[in-house]
Amino acid sequence: MGGLCANDSRAAVALTVPFLIPIATDAHHPHRAAALGVLSSPARAQHFGVASRDELLLHRTDPRRNVPDDYDDYGVGVTGYPAGWSVAAARAAITAEAPVLLPLLNDSDPTIRIDAAYALATAADPDHTVRTALATRFTTEHDAIVRAALLLAAAETTRAHAHPPTVWWLRERWQDWTEAPEVRLAAAIGWLCLTDEPAPEDLHQTINTFATDERAHAMDALPWMNAAAGSGEPGLRRCIRCMLHPQEPEPSDDPWASSP
Repeated sequence: MGGLCANDSRAAVALTVPFLIPIATDAHHPHRAAALGVLSSPARAQHFGVASRDELLLHRTDPRRNVPDDYDDYGVGVTGYPAGWSVAAARAAITAEAPVLLPLLNDSDPTIRIDAAYALATAADPDHTVRTALATRFTTEHDAIVRAALLLAAAETTRAHAHPPTVWWLRERWQDWTEAPEVRLAAAIGWLCLTDEPAPEDLHQTINTFATDERAHAMDALPWMNAAAGSGEPGLRRCIRCMLHPQEPEPSDDPWASSP
């Protein structure tokens, strides 16, 4: 499904979403994890390698955003129609079935919980039902990577539906020395995407302390970080560079490039 989205066949892929949801929510289906893992691919922008504060976690829902020709900034699919139409259709399907997806946040499999959070982050949530469910699960979740996923999902849905208490909650999470490093790093990334404030010194300190190469690779288990990765650079590292050091050049993945 990701390959079809990358090849601008999003219109065809969006049609599969209503059929994938029953598979993903069937505890006895042998392919439930695979279905859930790709469920929200057509519901997002062409986001691979995107890691800046301006664009990470951004829902592009306004067809007039920054474009003069009435096409949205997803571009045009191979069908000739705005790709944003397909994205909207996929999101509408996920929104309609959010009540059956929400229980997956309590699944016994941590991968299912992560992918459920990733899918639910694309649902329309004007009444903050999804955001509340993510925060509620966070209070009982013990797996650090899943806790990080819940924070990124909360940040993503908050970027689409503003909720100032969530911005403050994320700040508290990256400032909390009792939290796991993965949680604090995810909270810092989420907070940076939800505010225009300059990154304070204690955020820099948190990132410098915990963003090791080993942890960056481990956090690529989070679909947000996996999508942000590029040119051999783990997603967390790419986010840190783009958000805090935008003046640094893109790493080269050219195997023939000469060494400095």
